[in-house]
Amino acid sequence: MTQAGEATIAADTERYVRLYRTMVLIRGFEDLIQSLFLRGEIYGTTHLYSGQEAVAVGVASVLGDRDRLAATYRGHGHALALGVDPQALLDEMLGRATGINGGRAGSMNINSPQDRLVGSFGIVGGTIAAATGVALALKRVGGVAVCQFGDGAINQGYFPECLNFCAVLRLPAVFLCENNGYGEYTPFQSVTAGAIRARAEAMGVPSETIDGMDVVAVRDAAQRAVAHARDGRGPYFFEAITYRYVGHSRSDPGAYRPPGELDEWKKRDPILRLRTELLDAGTTADTLEAIESEVAALLVDMERRGLQAPFPEPQATSEFSG
Repeated sequence: MTQAGEATIAADTERYVRLYRTMVLIRGFEDLIQSLFLRGEIYGTTHLYSGQEAVAVGVASVLGDRDRLAATYRGHGHALALGVDPQALLDEMLGRATGINGGRAGSMNINSPQDRLVGSFGIVGGTIAAATGVALALKRVGGVAVCQFGDGAINQGYFPECLNFCAVLRLPAVFLCENNGYGEYTPFQSVTAGAIRARAEAMGVPSETIDGMDVVAVRDAAQRAVAHARDGRGPYFFEAITYRYVGHSRSDPGAYRPPGELDEWKKRDPILRLRTELLDAGTTADTLEAIESEVAALLVDMERRGLQAPFPEPQATSEFSG
């Protein structure tokens, strides 16, 4: 943490306490999802966000009412950071009628327009195209569109085509690459040539690379990016270097990681980092422990309620269905 970062937390402690709670909620939510999946309560697939909490929380903290965000299939963290009701999100994962999308979207396709979440997209790079369309609309009515995507999406055609389109039309778009080091099971360096940000810079798009394990750094970068787009100066690109603590999906143990790599990244855990910084800024341990206990109790109650919630009724077969 730089001296500037320490000063930021000290000057805005209440905000960062709230962000701490959201990060703790996201981590606990993902742990619960994994537990429920392993017990056979969640069907299909899941892609957890554990380890990357600082990115979602830092970005969401600077968005206004008219702004919108498109998330990838690893989107639980962004949904919670934007304010999606955690009970409704859990119920959706469980396929219940009380879910945010009536139990029919599952993990990869959640959306909540009322919470500014355009959607989560199972197509790699699909967020980029969706957010570009949203940015085109927001240029007329005000607001900024944020597209979140992983390093694996950089080599999809969506990225250069949509970035070029946004740059030419000066659309209010923020391109956020969450580089967690792996595209599914493949190390980033083995499939991508050169620096990611250089591709944006080649189009004249302002770009930066930041520490995605530091919520202060993410929030600062997001403020610069959103202000640039909101002022009518066109798109902004930033790459957050982060790390996922779990495998790509479901039961992937991540055996392809080099020995010791996960342990090294966990030394930079974004939640523990913010916790230490809040204590240094004068927040009491009792305050943070109360937050942790409150979130833990909330998750226990959410699990109980979710497992008791009804499944959706089968849809009637259409007379035109074949």
